[in-house]
This record gives sequence, C-alpha cells and structure tokens, in this order.
Amino acid sequence: MATDRMLLVVAHAPSPNTRKLLDAVMRGAAHEDVTNVSVRHVPPLEATPDDVLAADGILLGTTENLGYMSGALKDFFDRIYYPCLEHTQGRPYALWVRAGNDGTGTCRAVDTIVTGLRWKAVQEPLVCRGEFREDFVGQCEELGMYLAAGLDADIF
Repeated sequence: MATDRMLLVVAHAPSPNTRKLLDAVMRGAAHEDVTNVSVRHVPPLEATPDDVLAADGILLGTTENLGYMSGALKDFFDRIYYPCLEHTQGRPYALWVRAGNDGTGTCRAVDTIVTGLRWKAVQEPLVCRGEFREDFVGQCEELGMYLAAGLDADIF
C-alpha cells in the first residue's frame, strides 16, 4: 500500500478570478481517483519552511505583477530558500501564472529561484494570458490533477 503523500499549494489569489483558478487547482488535486495524496493550500505570506519540508510536491501559483511574480510569492521564496536549500533538492513542482501580459518575466523569475533550490519542474508553466477566460479554470483543474496523480502514482 502506498504511503500518503502531501501536495502543497502555495498560491497568491488576490481577486475573484485568481481565486477561481486556485479553487480549480484544489478541486483537480483532490480528484476522487487520487487516493493517497493530501492537498493543502497555504497562502505565500503564511507558508513556512516547515510547510515546504513536509511536502512531497509543490504547486506554485502567482499573478504577473509588472512582469514579475507577486510580491507575496517572492516573500515566500525569500523566507524558505536557505532553510530548504539542502533538504528539498529534486522536489517536484509546477507553476501557474495569471498574466495580463505574456508571463515571460514571471516564469523566468520563478525559474531562477527554483533552479537555485534544485527543484524539478514536472511540466512547463501554465500561463493564463490576457483577458480572463473560463477555459483557464479547466486548465488549472487539470494541472492540479496532474501533479496530485503523479505523486499518487509515485511518478515524480
């Protein structure tokens, strides 16, 4: 029997639309076919190194702010970087970005930090670009399900 795994969702969701995306990620990650993964959302300003150390996988979510990640997600990285650096290498993660522009700078900024942490991207970042569209919700739900199912099946 597989042991329980934990998926940590660290996402900044300051608006009703970004909250829809977070809810979709959580719904996907809690899919009924995923039986051995618990999912926990902790806002970036509240997430601690202990949360990261306890996680088997991490799903990051952020808005694009002036071509960069949200200040809340940057604050998260600032606080967890050194306490987690030697203990979370190879940790599987994925990223979604709600981008008004193209999301390129946001993805690059997150990639720079997670490369330093030596986390392992399990898929390309999901960038929800432009005006909000309802299909973003389905894409985020699939992302949550993908990461949780991968942890459940011990693929990552």
